[in-house]
Amino acid sequence: MAAPELDRELRDAMVDGCLPDYRVSAGPWEGGRWLAVNWTDGPPLWRALALARGPEGDRGAVRLWLTGIARTWTEHLARLHASGWAHADVQPTNTLVTHDGQAAVIDYALACGPGDDRRVPYRGALTHTTAPELATAILTTPADTHIHAQPAADIWSLGASLFWCWTGHRPVPYDDTTDRLEKLATIAKGTTTALRDVRPWPFPGFEDTLTACLAPDPANRPTAKELTTTW
Repeated sequence: MAAPELDRELRDAMVDGCLPDYRVSAGPWEGGRWLAVNWTDGPPLWRALALARGPEGDRGAVRLWLTGIARTWTEHLARLHASGWAHADVQPTNTLVTHDGQAAVIDYALACGPGDDRRVPYRGALTHTTAPELATAILTTPADTHIHAQPAADIWSLGASLFWCWTGHRPVPYDDTTDRLEKLATIAKGTTTALRDVRPWPFPGFEDTLTACLAPDPANRPTAKELTTTW
């Protein structure tokens, strides 16, 4: 599979082992640059967690499976963050679950990193998993201003994605017909639905970690490295 132009530093990070088994090759073409990556066989997160969304998911095997997905997801992000990069588009469709219950992170086209020189400014990705600080920045800067996503924003997006796909509810409630800017304004307030009100079954430790990921202040969120030993 191919993707449009990818920044040189991110390609280098892939070569250096930050994203093992992801990159195959890359090169120029008349429209910019192309990237070929390895195929990952597995459903996206929403489909993979269908069983866990029901009361029948409250079993020991499902608990281990959920935490395994979360842990391997954060291991991917920890490697990326250690290199100074943020994925900047962490969401359910960019996370596949393999047959052995591990998360595979794909689509780094919007990634933000050190010395980031972009042709197109980053203005956020999927609205529902946009961190409050990014929502605020989008609302308070001109449309042509680049917003540099930080690793902490990935952590909020991780928590939002797991919250959404486990409970069936997005962590910040708003009407689907609401304008995107209004949705971002709601997210920017930093208030989320309490997990206990929408969870399909109790999972205290998992819930506590999700809640920590969704802290409105980026400084209060755990790092990806910390999460690898928390789940």
